[in-house]
Amino acid sequence: MNIGNLLKIALKALNNNKLRCFLTMLGIIIGVASVITMLAIGQGSKNSIKAQISEMGSNMIMIHPGNMQRGGVRQSADDMQTLEVADFEALRTVKGVAAISPSVNSAGQLVNGNNNWPSSIYGVTPEYLDIRKLKVKDGAMFTEHDIKSAAKVCIIGKTVADNLFPNGDNPVGRVIRFGKIPLTVIGVLESKGTNSMGMDQDDVVIAPYTTVMKRILAIDYIQGIFASAVDENRTEETIDQITEVLRTRHRIQEGADDDFEIRSQQELSQMMNSTSDMMTVLLACIAGISLLVGGIGIMNIMYVSVTERTREIGLRMSIGARGVDILSQFLIEAVIISVSGGIIGILVGCIATWLVNIIAHWPVYIQLYSVLLSFAVCTITGIFFGWYPAKKAAGLDPIEAIRYE
Repeated sequence: MNIGNLLKIALKALNNNKLRCFLTMLGIIIGVASVITMLAIGQGSKNSIKAQISEMGSNMIMIHPGNMQRGGVRQSADDMQTLEVADFEALRTVKGVAAISPSVNSAGQLVNGNNNWPSSIYGVTPEYLDIRKLKVKDGAMFTEHDIKSAAKVCIIGKTVADNLFPNGDNPVGRVIRFGKIPLTVIGVLESKGTNSMGMDQDDVVIAPYTTVMKRILAIDYIQGIFASAVDENRTEETIDQITEVLRTRHRIQEGADDDFEIRSQQELSQMMNSTSDMMTVLLACIAGISLLVGGIGIMNIMYVSVTERTREIGLRMSIGARGVDILSQFLIEAVIISVSGGIIGILVGCIATWLVNIIAHWPVYIQLYSVLLSFAVCTITGIFFGWYPAKKAAGLDPIEAIRYE
């Protein structure tokens, strides 16, 4: 019996049991749609994290004081005094460093007339904008002269501007207070929104680091240093150069621990990607269970079909149908169910992914491999779970089958 006749017989048998056929497909449809949607959510999340880290500066290097203890108790980073302005000046000569800025910060209340807003002020240099990929939308950045004179000027983020100037007034040129210190707003940053960890990147005030050190914190050390490598691929090399300079300046003996810590955005990116990949695999495994359940449903229905059509099988075999023909017929039915379910599942998965993006506003990204993988899996599922019932049908004794009631 040729494949065309077998296909016609299989389609006719499925057409005679439309509802049962659809219910069998349902498990495959749900499984395929779940796999595509879950993988799209996982990949979309990963792409979003990559984009946000890139916006923060993918080649950014962060240097903080560390490994300082008093009485066996580790101090907080803000209280450690192992980094000095002279360290920052020395690191400016490192060849692999494209931009560098010291960092000091303090949290407090911002006040403008009757409006106030709790926020943080960061003392940096103009190069900080290049490192963090920030841009001034209105006004201008402070200058080196402002840094030398510890000028009482600042740049504010959009969130701060919206809360201190709720009537839509232009903040540039206005004076606000941070605690008791008056600061003249000379610029407003371009909005960046929230980052991958849910932090508002627009809720910030930026001022000359000398202003924050002398007028707000009254300290003579810096709390950290931000730098960016010349090239993302040279980040590790630049970190080694920075480490060598700081160890030399701090007179750290060979084998002794550093009194500073260096982190890069690449480390953060790798950690976030690893977590995202793990969650994606977990979601895909959970969705894959639906495919397994759908496959079991196919096997169950094919068993029922073999039992119901025992007499039909006996008659076909008695007039010359071979065991391989019977095997092929039932196997084709199983594959048609799984492949049809897979195609419908792909369409449902794409629609579900689109709805997730529209309704929940989650980042999603459908990859071609997830569609092809789902389709391949559902085809293999049909063959695998349809094989045994088809094998049983092919092995029936024609005489016993004809007598079956």
